[in-house]
Amino acid sequence: MICPDCACPSEKVPPSTDTDINPVAAYTLPALYTAPLSEDWTLAFNPQGDAGVVVLDQTAWQLLHRFRQPKRLFDAVYEGDNALMVQQGILRLAKLQLVQPVDRLSAMRRMPSQTLTAWLHITNACNLRCDYCFLKKTSEAMDEMRGRQAVDAVIRSAVANQFRRVKLKYAGGEATLNLPLVIMLHQYARDSAARHNLTLDGVILSNGVALSDHQIRQIHDSDLHLMISLDGIGDLHDSQRRFVNGRGSFARVAQTLDRLAQHGVTLSLSITLSHRNLAGLPETVAYALNRGLPFSLNFYRANDYAAAYTDLAFGEEEIIAAMKAAFAVIEQHLPPYRLALLDLVRFDVPHDYTCGVGNSYMVIDQRGRVAKCHMAIEQTITDVDAPDPLRLIREDTKGIQYIPVDEKEGCRTCTWRYWCAGGCPALTYRVTGRFDVKSPNCRIYQALFPEVLRLEGLRLLRYAGGRLGAAAQCS
Repeated sequence: MICPDCACPSEKVPPSTDTDINPVAAYTLPALYTAPLSEDWTLAFNPQGDAGVVVLDQTAWQLLHRFRQPKRLFDAVYEGDNALMVQQGILRLAKLQLVQPVDRLSAMRRMPSQTLTAWLHITNACNLRCDYCFLKKTSEAMDEMRGRQAVDAVIRSAVANQFRRVKLKYAGGEATLNLPLVIMLHQYARDSAARHNLTLDGVILSNGVALSDHQIRQIHDSDLHLMISLDGIGDLHDSQRRFVNGRGSFARVAQTLDRLAQHGVTLSLSITLSHRNLAGLPETVAYALNRGLPFSLNFYRANDYAAAYTDLAFGEEEIIAAMKAAFAVIEQHLPPYRLALLDLVRFDVPHDYTCGVGNSYMVIDQRGRVAKCHMAIEQTITDVDAPDPLRLIREDTKGIQYIPVDEKEGCRTCTWRYWCAGGCPALTYRVTGRFDVKSPNCRIYQALFPEVLRLEGLRLLRYAGGRLGAAAQCS
C-alpha cells in the first residue's frame, strides 16, 4: 500500500512466534470485529492487535468460539477429535492474536519507525494550477549544491537517530520540471546510503502532464517509483487540475499513463477527493482497476491558498455515499494488490500516530530550509546546514505537535483509534485550533472502516482463500 504525499511510517511488527505463546495460560477472545464474507468464510479483525485482517473458514471459526469463556490452550486442544490438527489451528489463532491471554488483552506490540522519510522540494514551479494546492507557486528551483546538502542532511539525521531506511519523496511544484536534478540526487543518495548501510527508496510525485519518453526511460532506469495524480475521468479531473491557461489536463495525463505502461515504470495513482469530483469516483476507480494501477483515496484538505474555492469542501453523507459506491465497483474487480482506500488510514500495522510528522519526517524546501510537514512548508524550523535537522524537528514545540492517539480527546476509547490515529493533525488544528482532539473526519472514518475491512477480506479470499484450510489467512 502506497502513501503518496504523506509521512506515514511503514514498519510491520514481526509476527508472534511459538515462544510467545504459553499453552497453560488462560486465553480468551479479545474485542474482535467480525463479519460474514460468505456462507463458508468469516472476517476477523482485532483492533487491539497487529495481525491485520484475517479470513477464517468454518473450522477455524469453530475453534475460535472455544474461547468465548477463558480457557487454557492446552485444554482447548483436547475438546473433540484430531488433537494435532486442533493444536495447529489454535496456535495459529494465538499467533494472529485472535485469542489472547486474559491478562494481556490490550497488550499491543510497538515497533519504532525504522524509516526516515524526507520530502525534497525539487522546484516550486508547476505547469498546473490545481485549485486545492497548498503552495504559492514561483519559478524558484533547488540547485545541485543545495540538493546534495539536502541529501547529506537526511543521511546525517538517519544515522544519528539510528534509522535503517531512508525514503526520499521528490516533489514540488512539479518535480519532473527539474528531473535532471532528481536523477542526479537519487544516484548521489544511493551512493551515500550504501556507505552508511541504509536502505534507500525513492518516489517522484508528479502531475503526469509533460513526461517525455526520454524522461520516462530515465525514471525507469533510476529505479524510481512514480506516483501520478488523477482525480477523475475527463471533466471531473479537469475541474480541479488545470494548466496555467485554464485548460484541463486529463487528456495529457491519460497519454502519459499509456506511455508509462509501455515502458514498464512502477506506478501508482493518487486520487484527491473533493465535492467537485465525488460523483465520478466509481468510474475513476474502475479506470485504475482496469489498468492494474494501485491507487490511494485522499481527502481534500482546506488550506490558505485554496480558501477561495468554497465548493471543494464535501459533506459527510456525500463522501460516505460516494465511497460506498466506489467500494461496490472495487468488490466486482478485486485486485491482487492492496489499496489505500481511506484517507491516512492503514490496516497494515497499528499506529499511535497518524504520520511521522514531528518524529520521522522532514520537509526540505528549494532553498534548503527544513519544515515538519509539507502542508506547512513555509513554517521552517532550521535548514540543511544543521548537524541533525531531525533532532530540531523533534524538539520543536511550535507548529504541528506529535501527540499519540490515546491522548486525543474523543479517541481514547474508540475501537479504531490505532488505525486512523486521530487523522491529519494539520487539518484537525485548522478546524478546531487543537492538536489533542479527534479528526473532523472521524464520523466518515467510523462509517467506512467496516466497508474497507470487508473489501480486504474479500480480496484475501479471492487470492488466498481455501489454500490454508482451517488455518487463518491474514493480510
